[in-house]
Amino acid sequence: MKAAAASPRVIRFGVFEADLQAGELRKHGLRIKLHGQPFETLAMLLEQPGEVVTREALRQRLWPEDTFVDFDHSLNKAVSKLREALGDSANTPRFVETIPRRGYRFIAPVKGTAVPEAGIVPGAVPPLERTGPAGGSARLVWRLAGLGIALMVLVGLNVGGGRDKLLGGAALGEITSIAVLPLENLSGDPEQEYFADGMTEALINELGKISALRVISRQSVMQFKGTNRPVSEIAQVLGVDAVVEGSVFRANPAGDGMNDRIRISAQLIQAVPERHLWAESYERDLTDVLSLQGEIARAIAREINITVTLEEQLHLASARLVNHEAYEVYLRGHYYLAGYGPAAGEARAKALEYFQQAIELDPTYALAHAGLARAYRQLEWMGVLLPKEAYPKARTAALKALELDESLAEAYTELAYVKLVYDWDWQGAEREFKRALGLNSNSVVAHSAYSWYLSHMGRHEEAIAEARRALELAPVSWEKRGELGQSFTRARQYDQAIEQFRTQLELKPDSVQARHGLVRVYWLKGMVTEARTEFERMEALRGSPHLGHAAGIWHAKASALMGKREEALKLLDEAKKEWSERGPILIAGVYAVLGEKDQAFAWLEKSYAARETGIVQLKCPQWDSLRDDPRFQDLLRRMNFPE
Repeated sequence: MKAAAASPRVIRFGVFEADLQAGELRKHGLRIKLHGQPFETLAMLLEQPGEVVTREALRQRLWPEDTFVDFDHSLNKAVSKLREALGDSANTPRFVETIPRRGYRFIAPVKGTAVPEAGIVPGAVPPLERTGPAGGSARLVWRLAGLGIALMVLVGLNVGGGRDKLLGGAALGEITSIAVLPLENLSGDPEQEYFADGMTEALINELGKISALRVISRQSVMQFKGTNRPVSEIAQVLGVDAVVEGSVFRANPAGDGMNDRIRISAQLIQAVPERHLWAESYERDLTDVLSLQGEIARAIAREINITVTLEEQLHLASARLVNHEAYEVYLRGHYYLAGYGPAAGEARAKALEYFQQAIELDPTYALAHAGLARAYRQLEWMGVLLPKEAYPKARTAALKALELDESLAEAYTELAYVKLVYDWDWQGAEREFKRALGLNSNSVVAHSAYSWYLSHMGRHEEAIAEARRALELAPVSWEKRGELGQSFTRARQYDQAIEQFRTQLELKPDSVQARHGLVRVYWLKGMVTEARTEFERMEALRGSPHLGHAAGIWHAKASALMGKREEALKLLDEAKKEWSERGPILIAGVYAVLGEKDQAFAWLEKSYAARETGIVQLKCPQWDSLRDDPRFQDLLRRMNFPE
């Protein structure tokens, strides 16, 4: 008699695990509230991953014939609650896909831990039965033989961690999230830090192409550069199962730029229990550095036994030789692109120059073209370039990057930005965002930008889900925390917004953005006393070098919100000297709060004519006082906003 195959009772997917027997859903090991029909719906989908589960099948199992309910409404509500728990959306599903008029399908990779019935060991040969007088002894012999085979399978294949338990070792837990710590610069030359940082981000990007793996962003891991904190502590802060750490060394025996060699040493460490899983050293010519990055990523994926799709394998394996001088100049540009602080505009301008140099050295270097597109966008965002100066050039650079390498997620993200803020091509922008995330589901930039897009389209729950995903990838980022707060504000979920802004201040107490966010939310909620307190704290930051490039406007708007009309107008007059050409939308926002509708519309028209980035935010609560005016509706119509 053949033993029935055991079915998985604990099923893992992404950062989640569903215990079907206990009826629990957990995220990063923490229980999530999901019960009743929503959990049962998840269970049915997980039992048939990749297959369509019909609405009729769900009805028969969850709502028997003698149950009198509005089935369609109840099922839609159950699926909606399930998606909310998973941070998923119907339009861009990562887990639950809707099959119109048929049912649903679970589309993410899953892993199950089999819980066998008593006496059955997975992989063991079932005992043979014999009849006759000697049957009892024969059955005993065969059963002993079966147990022996089962034990060998248990130890040899480490089923259920059996070998580790028998040999005194700790079981290897499933690894679905990882952080690449800053690679140590072993050159002895501080000037080479940009190179080590660039190699760190390159490895992060390569691993990020694996959709089944959550990879922490560069922004969050760089804070651990040069620290000696225990791996388990770092992993706990970042919420990951394992970390990669290592070093990079450049050797140039000729000293003339020729025969440049690079050596990377990397090791993979499981966080809990802390143990080394893998270590390797690689040495290549610098011209072969792109294929080296993919090779390391593939080795790590094999070691942790993560699912890598065929398309992802092709992307990891596809790399060409690169001009070593162009690559070095590109890394310098990328180093300055990440600069923050008062000199951020100067850093972006320098990044632009380096990317242009890299392209001159190697016109076929796709990443340099993508970097150029991003530099143009950020220079406009910081007010250094006007939209009409920046975005046509950004579009050209992004399209050139995709012409050279159509698998470059960074280029699709930059093209999506241009279509969103300059072309007002709403459908085209979403298409490019989805392409970017399809190629690199771990791109913080793409998730943040897509969240921003969704907010301005009025699709707030999807926007919040994307902002949460960005925060998961950059868990200690005060900026991403603030972006989530802004998403809640646009969705008019003010209590949740307040919570995020307060957490943002815990991470960065001198953040004027967080203080202003609280002033605005308290004002929108009618909490005047709390708004005044935050306003006073914001005023105390005046003159701080951390205020950002639009500090004057921030203070003018906050004064307007607090009813300090004369002060707001005075600050606004000062701000106009700098922002009348570069930021008319900001000036319009202050006038809107002050109730000066004619002035607000005059500046909105200037923003429209300049095709300014902020004009896409017209569906946000800050414009509620103008929304019923025919001039406002006409502006939405001219921008082709979807209904």
